[in-house]
Amino acid sequence: MKLIALQVKTNENFEENLIHLKKLICDCEENSIILAPEIALTGFCYDRMKEASIFAIKAIKEIQELSNNKTIALTFITKKNNKYFNTLHVFKNKKILHTQSKSQLFPLGNELEHFSAGNPDDIKIIDIDGVKVATLICFELRFPKLWEKIKGADIILNPAMWGLKRKDHYETISKSLALVNQCFLIASNSADENMAKGSAIISPFGNVTKNDSSEIISCKFDIDEIKKVRKYINIGLEND
Repeated sequence: MKLIALQVKTNENFEENLIHLKKLICDCEENSIILAPEIALTGFCYDRMKEASIFAIKAIKEIQELSNNKTIALTFITKKNNKYFNTLHVFKNKKILHTQSKSQLFPLGNELEHFSAGNPDDIKIIDIDGVKVATLICFELRFPKLWEKIKGADIILNPAMWGLKRKDHYETISKSLALVNQCFLIASNSADENMAKGSAIISPFGNVTKNDSSEIISCKFDIDEIKKVRKYINIGLEND
């Protein structure tokens, strides 16, 4: 199985973003876990929130259709009870396996003015073909209390739109989480000009596979690597 982080730019044309993202997904191998950057299809389009939430309904259906023999994860701007959320969807075999909305909104980006916070109880480990997978969305990466909720995951996903000025923070925290949790981490960040890029696959031993010039970053998943590090550096995270 391959772990794949996408690293794409987002423009103002939602449909063009969707077409490009679908092409990249189709280029990825079957039996892969594919993660796209945070709200990669629309960006933080605060003046077009209603339009983005309507577009998400269409996009969710189209991405779902591409998930045959692939696991695909990305976030969308969604609307529920007249409130807007930044909502992760995980697709597998043309089904939605899991959803969770961003619970820790980034105050410096005006997210609190436009989005409602999701329920942190939705942050949890899910089973995908016997592999334990969990997600923290962008800014949530900074919260140790959320690290506890996903302790023991084999793979952690982090879709992000992380700013260029804090690139070192993003890369350092991502690697730290992989090391502390002794797991693989897929970091998928935006490639927009003011964003940090830094998309990567990070191993339980802290080995980093990244390329700031590529739209597709991939690495083989080896669960034995997790078992080895958890056995020889035992901090209480041994696999069942």
